[in-house]
Amino acid sequence: MAFEDTFKKLVSHCKEYGYVFPSSEIYDGLSAVYDYGQYGAELKYNIRKYWWDSMVLLNRNIVGIDAAIFMHPTVWKASGHVDAFNDPLIDNRDSKKRYRADVLIEEHMEKIEEKISREIQKAQVKFGEAFDEAKFRSTNNRVLELQAKLDEIHLRYSRAMKGNDLEELRRIIIDNDIVCPISGTRNWTDVRQFNLMFSTEMGSTADGANRIYLRPETAQGIFVNFLNVQKSGRMKIPFGIAQVGKAFRNEIVARQFLFRMREFEQMEMQFFVTPGSELEWYNYWKEKRMKWHLALGFGPENYRFHDHEKLAHYANAACDIEFKFPIGFKEVEGIHSRTDFDLKSHQQFSGKKIQYFDPETNKSFIPYVIETSIGLDRMFLQVISAAYCEEELTKEDGSKDMRVVLRLPSALAPVKLAVLPLIRKDGLPEIAEKIADDLKFDFNCQYDDKDSIGRRYRRQDAIGTPYCITVDHQTLNDQTVTIRYRDSMLQERVPVSGLRDIISEKVSLKTLLKEL
Repeated sequence: MAFEDTFKKLVSHCKEYGYVFPSSEIYDGLSAVYDYGQYGAELKYNIRKYWWDSMVLLNRNIVGIDAAIFMHPTVWKASGHVDAFNDPLIDNRDSKKRYRADVLIEEHMEKIEEKISREIQKAQVKFGEAFDEAKFRSTNNRVLELQAKLDEIHLRYSRAMKGNDLEELRRIIIDNDIVCPISGTRNWTDVRQFNLMFSTEMGSTADGANRIYLRPETAQGIFVNFLNVQKSGRMKIPFGIAQVGKAFRNEIVARQFLFRMREFEQMEMQFFVTPGSELEWYNYWKEKRMKWHLALGFGPENYRFHDHEKLAHYANAACDIEFKFPIGFKEVEGIHSRTDFDLKSHQQFSGKKIQYFDPETNKSFIPYVIETSIGLDRMFLQVISAAYCEEELTKEDGSKDMRVVLRLPSALAPVKLAVLPLIRKDGLPEIAEKIADDLKFDFNCQYDDKDSIGRRYRRQDAIGTPYCITVDHQTLNDQTVTIRYRDSMLQERVPVSGLRDIISEKVSLKTLLKEL
């Protein structure tokens, strides 16, 4: 199945099963804004808690805060967002559609890489075990031609981005015959910068109102509170400050479902270190954050690091952790060595001394910062993408059946277990309801007695419920129930009295956290 088809099915599944809805849908929606449904809200909360606990509970030198969305407008002048928070914008005159010039070029390079991959795959099939990929890459004329073209574009693109050369970006698009996906034409405007911040006014009258911004990132709330946290918590360097909160960006092209939104949630941690040690800590957090992702069990082959070609104005090292979505490898988390840019800039603009006093050396200095920044909504999409599975089953009569299942990590699943009476009589519903009532204080559990037991299993599979508890007539005799496992569909007979311990062991966040 094509990646695009899988992605469309994923979007449809999220709506049908209460994970994500288009915002204001009864009014035809609002572009790139989404609401989380009853199961989506639970999954999002569980991902947030997994991140928060891994940062704040497991690290004695990391604490959490919750800064306001509205901040003094000078904060964004000091951070560089007013002057430098831009994307290169280009329009197609025929379709009237707007695009990011850098994204058009990157997608074109990805297409060339895909052509090279197809040539290699064809050769692998042709030569079998005797195939030597390195030799093929270095000798095949078609691959050499494509690679040379890719290298040339990459070199020009890298120079243009580093030099902020907007005209060169346009020339790359023209020279490589990159067309508008809608109109199919090359009738492009000049490339220009587009600031991504939303602005509004604060004040009771138009004349007396102050222009303020909806924050484009949560990091600045941490930096302006550096001294408050350090002094009130008596924190010693190295230490970190974590935060989860909403951020807003007026994206040029907001698309691909939850991947690029205008209102989103970030999970960020700023780790303050001694100048000179920042690259050591940068590598430490790269390894630490990758381990956090891998603990979810989606396979190391689906993750990779991507080092930045163009560093942000504040960074001396930066990389992304990328995950293989149905639309290809895309960023889910950024790790940046921000140097002392932020604290130094806020010290300059505020006129307040923002430094750390080291009692051991009896000296003050501005700390350097390592940032880990992950989009909660994008992480949500990653988990759903990795979990979505269509599975062909063979019935007892030999016929084929299909089930859709969300193989969510048990600790993140919105519903941990469903309690199902086999039939709606003979006292089975009453027993099932009592079991659900007893367990609801420990787990998010669901009671379901509608439709056949097979249909109920399928419904819970689609929701991602890892365990189903079936109450049948044997329960009346020996106080045992059947526990069905979502992924394997195997069933096991267990005593009702042991359910809490059995489920607790399987769905606890501790299981994930202990792997870190």
